[in-house]
Parts: sequence; C-alpha cells; structure tokens
Amino acid sequence: MSYASAGEINREIHRLANLCVENNRIDPNLYEVYQVKKGLREPNGKGVLTGLTEISTVNGTKEKDGQRVPIEGQLFYRGINIKDLVKGFTKDGRFGYEETVYLLLFGKLPDMNELEHWNRLISHARRLPDDFIEDVVLKSPNKDIMNAMARSILALNSYDRNPDDLSVPNVLRQSIKLIANIPLIAAYSYLAYRHYMQNRGLYIHNPKPELSTAENLLRVMRQDKKFTPLEAELLDIALVLHAEHGGGNNSTFTTHVVTSSGTDTYSSVAASLCSLKGPKHGGANIKAKKMFDELKKEIKDWNDDEEISAYLLKILRKEAFDKSGLIYGIGHAIYTKSDPRAKILEHYTEMLAEEKGKMDEFMLHKAVARLAPPLMRKERKLFKPVSPNIDFYSGFAYNMLGLPDEFITPLFAIARVAGWSAHRIEELTCTNKIIRPAYMSVANEISYIPLEKR
Repeated sequence: MSYASAGEINREIHRLANLCVENNRIDPNLYEVYQVKKGLREPNGKGVLTGLTEISTVNGTKEKDGQRVPIEGQLFYRGINIKDLVKGFTKDGRFGYEETVYLLLFGKLPDMNELEHWNRLISHARRLPDDFIEDVVLKSPNKDIMNAMARSILALNSYDRNPDDLSVPNVLRQSIKLIANIPLIAAYSYLAYRHYMQNRGLYIHNPKPELSTAENLLRVMRQDKKFTPLEAELLDIALVLHAEHGGGNNSTFTTHVVTSSGTDTYSSVAASLCSLKGPKHGGANIKAKKMFDELKKEIKDWNDDEEISAYLLKILRKEAFDKSGLIYGIGHAIYTKSDPRAKILEHYTEMLAEEKGKMDEFMLHKAVARLAPPLMRKERKLFKPVSPNIDFYSGFAYNMLGLPDEFITPLFAIARVAGWSAHRIEELTCTNKIIRPAYMSVANEISYIPLEKR
C-alpha cells in the first residue's frame, strides 16, 4: 500500500498526532497526589537539590527569619565574585576569557607564568583537523547553526585516536581542544550557511596564535578581519559572563546526566549544546533581540513611557510579538532584584553604543528595563521582584558587533563549553554513579486484544 500524495501523508500524520495527544494525557492532579517535583522544582520555585558543586555559586535570595528574601544577584566562579573577576582583568588591560576558563577548570587563578603557558596551550589547540572544514563544515551547511555545531562536534570523535578514555588527563585534553575549536566551528558553520544558503561570498580566515578567543572570533567572522579594542573587550567580557552558571541550569545538568552514563566527551558536549539551543534556555537571547526588533518598529516615540508601557502590556496580554505573554530578557529562575551579569554587560553595551552612535536604541532598552518589571508584577500578580537578565542586552550588544541573529545563541554555546567541561570533570571525579531519577507509572493494566477483535 502506498500513499497517493504528500497531502495524504500529511493528513495521516496529523491523525496519528491527535492519537498521540489523546493517549498521552496525565491527570494534572496526580502530580500533587504523588508530590512530583515538575521541572525538578519545589512549589516555591527553588530547584530540587540533585548534586553538589564547587565550580560556581548563584544567589538571588537569602535566608532571613526562616524565609527566603530577595537580594541583589550574586555570581561567584570558584568562590570569586564575578564583579571582582571582571574588574581585575579589565583594570590590568587583559582579556579575561582564557583566565576564566583556567579558573573554572582548575579551581584557582593562574599566576603570570601559568597564564602565559595556558594561553600558549589554548592557542596551540586552536587547530581543526586537516580537511575538517571542507569535509564536515562546508559540505553540510545548515541554517540552524547550533545543529551544525552539534554535528561537527560529534564528527570530531572520528578524528580522536582515543575518544572513549574517561581518565581525567584524556578528558581534559579533549575539553581543551573543544574550548579552543568550538569558536571556529561556530564561525565556519555560519559562513557556510551564509554562502551556500544566502548566496553570499565565502571567506575562511585562519586564527592568529597571538590573539585572544574574542579577537580571533571577530577576525574570523569579518571579511576585513578588523575590529576595535572596545569591540574585542565587550565580546571577551560577554564570553566570561556566559562561561558558567551553576550545575542546575538545563544544559549543565545535561552535562552531569550524560557524563554519568559513561559516554564520551564529544557526545556530552553535543548533548549540552542541544539543550542550550532551546528557547526556554540559551535560545531566549534571540527571542529578546527579535522582541526589540518589533518594539522598534511598532513604537513611534522611543522616549514616550506611555507608548512603551502600552505596547509592553500588549505583549503581556498575548496581543503582540509572539503571543506568548512573555517579555523576554526580564526575570530569571534564581535572580530577583538584579542579574549581576546583566549589570556588567549593560555598562559595556552603553560604551559600545556611544562608540557606534546607537544611544537612542540603548535608551530604549533602559526604558523597557525600567517599565517592564512593575507592569509584569501588576499584570502577573508576582510576589518576587523581577529584573533584566543577561539576555536583555546581549542581542543588542552582539548586533552592534556586527554578529548576525543566527550567531547569537551559538555565541552563548562558545562561552558555556568552559563550564560544561569543568562540570564534566567534576562529575567524573566526584560521583561516578549514573543519574537515574524515578518516574512513577500511573498507567492502568489492560488485556491484550487480538488483531481481528480490535
């Protein structure tokens, strides 16, 4: 039996999809009856404790008189406040991403000699296998850069002579290679898409060993290979701010889960990248950017608080943008009064906006940051404060760097591979037990019915 047309196949798939939905409904009340922590979250929104980590600390509340009260957001990498870390390397005029990766992996800041050797090691590792760009990246262009990256990461397994060894020295070797090469994989994946699917010119630039990750990324992405010092500084700081965010975020928890099964490093990183891609996680940054694209079109006077507020209410009431009712970039699962990453990125975004002549757009962001939280609290009847998160400014900042929309979420992945690598090594070192939470079956037993009697 064959189908007569694509339309007939499509109708059959829709019929089967309806059957899937009909037979996959679970009574919502059962989650309460069995005290299921949906999303691994407690009723108060706090995450269920599933592990321990020394890599980073994320705080948005503190305990006071037996109650959790909101505080200004705090983020610590290996016990060091992110504000102090950024202030330290920027004060000395250094790029900080490589230093941050060292801190996350090895649990301490490098001294001058260690940092010099580490930068040399990262630079040496920043080489893809011979013909990899042509054979893997260019031959299978994909408009979804995250999917293209995942495929390339999995392909690297074939070029590794010892891919499945889970000893720390081997996993560290693989992690350093991925941290160094994923920026190139992302850039070349975008350039392949740009050429083969947008019919634009193709250029492939090699990285320069003396440049930082941020500088090389701008060099490879730009046809003329040129960039300003402030552009490179902002991108470097963005990589630092995105490098790590606790063990419980979706993609890092994926790292722990997949690593606990005993799989290889390439599979682990690809799985975490696919988690990060989702619009409820790393993909939220492109949503925020596109929301602002619509705001700029729909709001005539960017200085009119009433007009901005009216449009934000439309978004909240599912009458505008993607009709989800979400103001993207406002609010966070942990942070309440503020996101420390957003505050740092806001400062450098303002500096770049001045350099680029984009202060009107920056001030629109400031207005939304000021107006959206009280509107959300009133409309949604929220009891905890909400504030801009790092996604709020990142899309605007990256577009000022000339980075296209398709590259915004991949840039998040480029940075976060550092945190994933640290957590993978922590999981292998400390736990060595497969993660297997329980799911309770609530299905009724039924008798098998012979085919002729159904």
